[in-house]
Amino acid sequence: MTEKDVAQPERPTKDRPWVMRTYAGHSTAEASNALYRTNLAKGQTGLSVAFDLPTQTGYDPDSPLSRGEVGKVGVPVPHLGEMRKLFADIPLTEMNTSMTINATAMWLLAMYQVAAEEQNPDLEPSAVAAQLAGTTQNDIIKEYLSRGTYVFPPQHSLRLISDMIAYTVHEIPKWNPINICSYHLQEAGATPTQELAYALCTAIAVLDQVKASGQVSEDDFEKVVGRISFFVNAGVRFVEEMCKMRAFVELWDRITRERYGVQDPKMRRFRYGVQVNSLGLTEAQPENNVQRIVLEMLGVTLSKDARARAVQLPAWNEALGLPRPWDQQWSLRLQQVLAFESDLLEYDDIFTGSHVVEAKVAELIESATAEIDRVQALGGAIAAVESGYMKSELVSAHAARRGRIESGDETIVGVNRYETTEPSPLTADLDGAIMAADPKAEQSALDSVSSWKAERDQPRVEAALKRLADEAKTDTNLMAATLEAARAGATTGEWAGVLREVFGEFRAPTGVSGAVGVAQAGAELTEVRERVKATGDELGGRLRLLVGKPGLDGHSNGAEQVAVRARDAGFEVIYQGIRLTPEQIVSAAVAEDVHCVGLSILSGSHMELVPAVLDGLRAAGLDDVPVIVGGIIPDSDGKRLMELGVAAVYTPKDFGLTEIMGGIVGVIRAAHDLV
Repeated sequence: MTEKDVAQPERPTKDRPWVMRTYAGHSTAEASNALYRTNLAKGQTGLSVAFDLPTQTGYDPDSPLSRGEVGKVGVPVPHLGEMRKLFADIPLTEMNTSMTINATAMWLLAMYQVAAEEQNPDLEPSAVAAQLAGTTQNDIIKEYLSRGTYVFPPQHSLRLISDMIAYTVHEIPKWNPINICSYHLQEAGATPTQELAYALCTAIAVLDQVKASGQVSEDDFEKVVGRISFFVNAGVRFVEEMCKMRAFVELWDRITRERYGVQDPKMRRFRYGVQVNSLGLTEAQPENNVQRIVLEMLGVTLSKDARARAVQLPAWNEALGLPRPWDQQWSLRLQQVLAFESDLLEYDDIFTGSHVVEAKVAELIESATAEIDRVQALGGAIAAVESGYMKSELVSAHAARRGRIESGDETIVGVNRYETTEPSPLTADLDGAIMAADPKAEQSALDSVSSWKAERDQPRVEAALKRLADEAKTDTNLMAATLEAARAGATTGEWAGVLREVFGEFRAPTGVSGAVGVAQAGAELTEVRERVKATGDELGGRLRLLVGKPGLDGHSNGAEQVAVRARDAGFEVIYQGIRLTPEQIVSAAVAEDVHCVGLSILSGSHMELVPAVLDGLRAAGLDDVPVIVGGIIPDSDGKRLMELGVAAVYTPKDFGLTEIMGGIVGVIRAAHDLV
C-alpha cells in the first residue's frame, strides 16, 4: 500500500486574506504617489489615503486658515490636477482605495471619479464608475464628537451623506459611500459599550435619512444597507475587543433585520475595516508599541465570524512623529506574517462555543442596546450631538481612563510601570527616527493653486459653482453639480465655500462643561488645588487658564482633558473649542485677562502657529502671560520653542495631568516673580 492509498484528512479551505493597507499621504501629491506605488510593490493590496487638514476642512492652501497645515498630516488635494498626480500610474479601475475624508467627501469622490475617467478615455463615464471600488469615510457625526474636521451643521451634512449614498448605489455599485467610524470615538475615550452604541446610532441616523429622502426605492434599499461599512478601533484589551467585534456583528444583524426589514443575510453582513489603536502608542519605550500593535491586530483577525475585511496598522513611532517608509513597511510585514506564515486562515471560528466569549458578548450587547435606546430617546444621533450629550459622555469616559492611568489602576508598561529601561537603538537619534514633512510643500501647493486658476476656463467654473449654489437650496442631489464643478476645474476651497454660504457653519459642543472629572483624585491634586488657590490669592483673583486649539487640528482629546483637569484643580478655564486663528486666541487672552495660555497642536504645525501666538501676545502688551504648548513635538522643535519664549513643552510622555497642572502654577508664579 502506498502513501497515496491511505485516506488523507481533508485540508480546510483557506479563507482569503483581508485587504492590507497602510494609512499614507504627506507633503505633495507627487511624493505621496511615489509612496503608494512603493507600498503596492511591497505587497500592500489596497490604498488608504490621508489628506491634509485644509483638504479635509474645505480650504485651499492660500487660505489664511491653512497656514502651517499644508501637507502636514496628509496630502493636499486642492483641485483635479493634484488628484491626477496623486494617482498617476495607478489604475483606479483596478484599485481598492479608502479615503479618510468626511466633510468634503462628496467633492473628493467626484475628483477621484473624474481622474478615473481621464485614465480611461475609451470608456463611457458610467462604465468607468461601475468599475470603481473603495470607500469614502464620510461619517460626519463622529467628527462632531472626536476628530473635528466637520464644516457644515449636522442636518446639512447628513443631506450630503444621503446624496452620496443614493448616487453611489445607482452609479458606483462597488463603492462603500460611508464608513461609519467608531475608531475616533475610542480615541476620544469611548468605552466598548459607547463605541458600539454611538456607531450604530450613527448608522441608524444615516439610514433613516436615506429612506426619508426618497432617492432610493424600497427594492434598492437593501443595497444601501449592504454598502454600509464600518471602520473600528481595536485596543490592547484583546478579549474585550474581540468580543466587541462579535457584538457588532450580532447587533447590526438585529438592527438591519428588525428596524429595516432586510431579508438577505448578505446585505445584513457587518462589513468593517480597522486601524488598531494609535491612542495607546507611547512615546516612552516606543519599541513596546510593536507588541501592542500585534495584539490589537489579533483582536480583529482571530475570530473568523467577526474578522475585519481590511486592516491598516500604525507604525511603532507614531507617538514620536511622522513614520518613515521603513516603519510603514514593518507594520505591513506584521500583517503578512500573520496571514501567510501562520495557519490562521485555515480554520473556522476558534471561539465558537466559548462560555467566556459568549458571556462577554452578551454583556456588551445588553449595555450597548441600553445606550442606543438612551440616544434614540433623545431624538437620535443628531439631537444627541447638538445637545452635547454624547460629547460629554466621551469626555467623562476619557477623564476616567486618564485617572486610572495616573493612579496606577491601569498599567501602561514603560509609562507608569516597569519604567527602568536600556537605551533604545531605535530612538538613539530622535530626529532621525521620524520623517519630517517637506518644508517646501506649502509653497508647492500655493504655486499649484495659482497656476491652476490661471489656466482654467473661469466662466465655466463660475457657472458650475452657481449651479452648485442654486441646487444646494433645493432637494436636488448635489453629486451631479459637484461632478460638474470638478470637471470645470473648481477648487476644494471654492466647492466648500459655496456650501458654507448656503448651509452656514457649525461649532460643536466641547463637552467640557458637562464632563465628570476626577474631583477625588487624592493628595497630589489636593496639593495642586491649594497652590492654585494660594497663587490666585497672591495675584488678587482666581487663576484663569486659556486652553487654545490654533489651526485646523481637530484632535481635541488632549485639550479637553487638560481643561477638565484644570477645572478640577481650581482654575477658571476658558476653552472655546477647535479651529481658532492665533489672532482669535490672543483676543480671548486679552478679553479674559488670563494668567496663562495653553496651546494644543497635534498636526505638526506648531513651528508656524505658536510663534504667531507669541508675537500676538507681545503686540497686545501681554508679555508677562506665559505660554505652554502640548502635542506631538520632536525634541529639537521643543527646544526651539523654548528659545522663542514658550514656558514649557509637554509631549505624550507627560501623561500625568495633575503634574502638568502643578507645572502651570509654577510658570505663572515664575512669570510674576513669586517665590
